[in-house]
Amino acid sequence: MIAAIRIRGTTGINKDIADTLMMMRLNQISHATLIEENPSYTGMLQKAKDYITWGEIDAETLSQLITKRGRLPGDEHITDEYIAENTDYSSIEEFSSAVLDSKVNLADTKIKPVFRLHPPRKGYENTKTSFKEGGSLGYRGENINEIVRKMI
Repeated sequence: MIAAIRIRGTTGINKDIADTLMMMRLNQISHATLIEENPSYTGMLQKAKDYITWGEIDAETLSQLITKRGRLPGDEHITDEYIAENTDYSSIEEFSSAVLDSKVNLADTKIKPVFRLHPPRKGYENTKTSFKEGGSLGYRGENINEIVRKMI
């Protein structure tokens, strides 16, 4: 499972890239979403690479993200009790492991697919260069967990 976070805004953006970001539900800066690994999503990530960052999220970070930033309709928080009542899992940690293994989907439990995050503590490195060049954009791999923890 891949976590994608929008870094840059919409000023001067190409319409095709704006449509791609809308399809991935990355409508505003500091919004994050979970994306499955398949060729169509990989192409979308590459198309929007100058506006987002992404990488493979781990179970611990995903459980923190769901606990602190996950929302239900009506802007209600997600609790272990809600997960136990509405899924086959007893805690958010078990549920997040199942989401990573693609056994269950967030939509099945009525969890909103977009996580609204804070800007990262200590700020972004650089919002105009890629991660490989010392910036914040593009593919980060396992390092996505660090920036997600800074943004929770």
